[in-house]
Amino acid sequence: MATTIKTDVIIIGAGPTGLALACQLTRYGVDFVIVDKAEGVTPYSKALGVHARTLEIYEQIDLAQKAVEQGTVAGRVRMLERGGEVVGEVDLSNVGEGLSAYPYMLVLEQSRNEQLMYDWLKSHGRDVLWQTELETFSQDTATVTAHVKNSSGESQTIEGKYLVGCDGPHSPVRHGLDLNFEGSTFGRLFYVADVRIDWSFRHDALTVCIAPHGVVAFFPMPGEKRWRIVGAFPEGHEQEEDEVLYEEIEARIKEEAQLELDITRVDWFSTYKVHTRHVDRFSSGRCFVAGDAAHIHTPAGGQGMNTGIQDAYNLAWKLALVLKHSAHERILDTYNEERLPNAKRLTATTDRMFNLAAGNDWFVGLIRTTIFPPMAKYILSIEAIRKKFFIMISQIGIRYRDNSLSRHDGDDDFEVKAGDRMPYFLVDGKSIYDRLRAPKFHLVSFSEDDRRGEPGEIGSYADLVDHHVVPLNAQVMEIFGTNKPFNVLLRPDNYISYISPDTSPRAVIDYLREIFE
Repeated sequence: MATTIKTDVIIIGAGPTGLALACQLTRYGVDFVIVDKAEGVTPYSKALGVHARTLEIYEQIDLAQKAVEQGTVAGRVRMLERGGEVVGEVDLSNVGEGLSAYPYMLVLEQSRNEQLMYDWLKSHGRDVLWQTELETFSQDTATVTAHVKNSSGESQTIEGKYLVGCDGPHSPVRHGLDLNFEGSTFGRLFYVADVRIDWSFRHDALTVCIAPHGVVAFFPMPGEKRWRIVGAFPEGHEQEEDEVLYEEIEARIKEEAQLELDITRVDWFSTYKVHTRHVDRFSSGRCFVAGDAAHIHTPAGGQGMNTGIQDAYNLAWKLALVLKHSAHERILDTYNEERLPNAKRLTATTDRMFNLAAGNDWFVGLIRTTIFPPMAKYILSIEAIRKKFFIMISQIGIRYRDNSLSRHDGDDDFEVKAGDRMPYFLVDGKSIYDRLRAPKFHLVSFSEDDRRGEPGEIGSYADLVDHHVVPLNAQVMEIFGTNKPFNVLLRPDNYISYISPDTSPRAVIDYLREIFE
């Protein structure tokens, strides 16, 4: 009889969300077992966009530069009328300048993201139990027990303190927890095809053909003449997702776009219905859901894979504090408190964006074909609008100001508030994030005098907090809105716990005491 595997965290699913969670738990020294019914990382490109906030997370495990080297920066958006006439072009290659070390969207397919994280895990002595499927699970007040089966049909029991379902939109974990997953389905059938194209357009821009009933989008992918094509069949198309042949997709592309193009090779294609749904809560007892198991939405803005990685990043440090440092379990409640409102906002935002691109309403079609293309260039040439666009699309604008881990005593006079992501700026020519890689809290003291930056003793919490003294220079004063010394305490995910002119150790001690006692 097989012995029971005992661990701290059971992860079901080794897609981007599950692998991201495994990487983060490895950073924190938390033991886990991760299983997936697949044979290995996906061979398909699937999701394409990697945003700034995800690259900031990758940076902490030395994967950001590797991702950038393997990917392609989304430099420009080229808008075409049917037939190929260029009606507008927008440069997005540096749209987030000054807001992140990664002021762009990176085109890097999901398969490569998964491979980067999986290789990192293996280099740190961890692996995935591939071809292993969850059969059942149960929980009590102290333990979660999962029964899994491998490809040989052998059953195995895994016992952990917590379980996280990162197992996709049809999540068995979500179903087992009986979580509501309500929402809607867009009426049209969509297609995606990764191909090689011979045509007159350079391989340097997202090329969007704007048609009366939707758009056909051509995304440049790494590799010569490689493109992803995304579009939709007309409303009323009756075929099911698995009934469509590639030849029908190509015919639709040529009919809708009316472009001179020769598709010389097809690497992968798929059809799908677009759903918008999210759970009513992200946890139940000692079990959690993350990524597509918790929320699915339209592909507008390339948010899906990135949001799952953010879920994992948010949950990992909280699990680590409970498991490794005896923090009070109530901190785990803040995972749902913070990520559920974000999922609700995300589904609403992507729905609006998607309707503009693919909606059939005549007025929406008029805006899409006649008004939007010539205006886009001029709208995004306005710095304030470019900044807001990048903040929204890159996920650096996600904030937790109204949540219980954000302390607002003392931040009234600051432009930046508790619950915000730590702003990006340079210190001695280097990103402030270079100093914030350790998996700890970070106390950042801004001072004109290094000695004034010393916070004093913080007692038993000293091992949990790294301290940094940063010059109170002109850039810092402009970003934070003050010219006087102040302290910022950052959570391990580099969100601001509190910001205050009180530079004594008492504020740090009081904050951490609420988490641990």
